[in-house]
Amino acid sequence: MKRISIVLTLIVLVSCKSKQNIVTEQGASEKVEVSKIIQGHYANKLDFQTASIRSTVGYDDGKTALSINCDIRIKKDETIMVTARALGLITVAKALITPERVSFYSKDGKYFDGDYRLLSKWLGTDLDFNKVQNLLLGRAIDDLTKAKYNVSIEGEKYKLKTKEGNNIIKEFLFEGANFLLKDQIVSQQNPLRSLEVNYPAYKSYDKATLPLSMNIDAYEKTKVKIEVSYNSISFDEKLNFPYTIPEGYEEIIID
Repeated sequence: MKRISIVLTLIVLVSCKSKQNIVTEQGASEKVEVSKIIQGHYANKLDFQTASIRSTVGYDDGKTALSINCDIRIKKDETIMVTARALGLITVAKALITPERVSFYSKDGKYFDGDYRLLSKWLGTDLDFNKVQNLLLGRAIDDLTKAKYNVSIEGEKYKLKTKEGNNIIKEFLFEGANFLLKDQIVSQQNPLRSLEVNYPAYKSYDKATLPLSMNIDAYEKTKVKIEVSYNSISFDEKLNFPYTIPEGYEEIIID
């Protein structure tokens, strides 16, 4: 009986410690200036040089549905490497992303090595390195200081909305306590495409405040749904980024 009590006590202590790291959020209560929302959003810390994230990723494009473990390595502002593994051991796909290059290969014997056009097509919006990095870290994909926004309250969230050329509409929604990003939406009518990203909750670390998970719904001719859960994160370890496309793989060509 005593042993059971000790185990239960440990479980409660671990649970309480975990909950303490979850960032408390609150609804938007009154209208505030755009500048305050932007400043508050960027005040959330990202004080690290490298991050190693172990995650579980679910993917569904209507034809293929799968769930797989992924290791995400980030050297901030320089390199992102994603390794997908089956059974936690066997590499089934790998991607290397830098400001100049997007490259990946998969076990089906195909690879891509080029610019951001294919990745942009898959996710239904124009992307670059900073946008991909921001997407993973729970930050607005755009530099919010470089556009003009209308501010409103929607669903107890602060919403910044702007319209760009080619009828592109961008919306960024924030909670009210720390202006953490909850949703970001990019949509276009012609051609019809959209990207919606939702961040259900955040966790506070010594080096950063990062999402616990994110849900991505992308559309361009077909719909793609991606769910990413961050299982563990470590910071400022010495990371390697080994990447070589296997010989004999067939290149994916974009017309």
